[in-house]
Amino acid sequence: MVSRRMVLGAGLGGLALVGAGGVWRVTRAPETAYGPWDLAAASAPDDIRLDAFRHAILAPNPHNRQPWVIRLIGEDAAEISCDLDKRLPVTDPFDRQITIGFGTFLEVARIAALERGYAMETELFPDGEAQPRLDESPVARVTFAKVEGAERDHLFSAIPQRRSNKEVYDLTKKVRDIQLETITLDGGSFSADPAFVAQLRSQILKAIEIEMTTPGPYMESVDLMRIGHDQIDANPDGIDLSGPMVEAGIVAGQIDRDQLADMSSQAYAIGLEQTREAYGSVASLIWITTPGNSRADQIEAGRQYVRANLQATQLGLAMHPMSQSLQEYAEVAVAYRDVHKLLGAKEDERVQMLARVGYGKAIGPSPRWPLESHMI
Repeated sequence: MVSRRMVLGAGLGGLALVGAGGVWRVTRAPETAYGPWDLAAASAPDDIRLDAFRHAILAPNPHNRQPWVIRLIGEDAAEISCDLDKRLPVTDPFDRQITIGFGTFLEVARIAALERGYAMETELFPDGEAQPRLDESPVARVTFAKVEGAERDHLFSAIPQRRSNKEVYDLTKKVRDIQLETITLDGGSFSADPAFVAQLRSQILKAIEIEMTTPGPYMESVDLMRIGHDQIDANPDGIDLSGPMVEAGIVAGQIDRDQLADMSSQAYAIGLEQTREAYGSVASLIWITTPGNSRADQIEAGRQYVRANLQATQLGLAMHPMSQSLQEYAEVAVAYRDVHKLLGAKEDERVQMLARVGYGKAIGPSPRWPLESHMI
């Protein structure tokens, strides 16, 4: 996934070109796109399903596509299916990553339901597993039931604070093994060994360079960029590019979709260099391997990943998926093979997630569509 940092430097020259009358455009932030993160702004819905799902839509998901479609059934159940227009056919041709995003959604919903004393029972793919791509059939059917004495999940409080932090990490601050052990308690492996991390860093950089220099994968990201506050509020999904420097670049005519798509442009060159810097700042890594690559395996990987992300949040650590080398399009096949070998995947095992963990500056949330936009 291309970083939101990608073009932050491209508008620097534009700052000097903005006069007093244009300052408001440079400093304005999206007004509605971050609303769903403010869970305290409204009372919790009486319907436990709606309360669980308003938390679940904050879950991490590939390219922030938020593909979740929710249909309530009766008084205690719901079906979750995929908005097929929200898939990533170039970089995720078999909908593996999108399915992982359903795993994160379901786990956050389960955690939120427990906070209210409800268990959420989940039946995956009740009409059969969709292969080789997802279709309109349900990904999951869930049922909520009140449970006396239900044990709350300690990760609940981290849900609104969780981020996918794509900034440069501070490599002078070492992540301790005990912290990585805690992050991966619910599944996954880790390493902070400098030599091993250096090997993986090389593969990570190779893979992101392939994605950003191969027209098909790169344009899939460019088409999903929301550039500036107006676009982010209008379409609060995809890759958000915001902040004073981006707004200044828009005003100065230095940042727009055409320039970002042009691999000979200054905006692209700056973005590529910034991405290399961020993706190269790897102090430690966690990864999640499943026995196979079934849809259930992918859902489980999402469950493990979001729990790791929430746990990292509680420990004050930043986390950022490094999944480019795990994708299935042709140009990244060598990196895919090499990373699986480095991580010791055997036979049918599949590395589903790879993420860096470290210390990064605090960032704001990613934009979200409101819950009602997911309901049918």
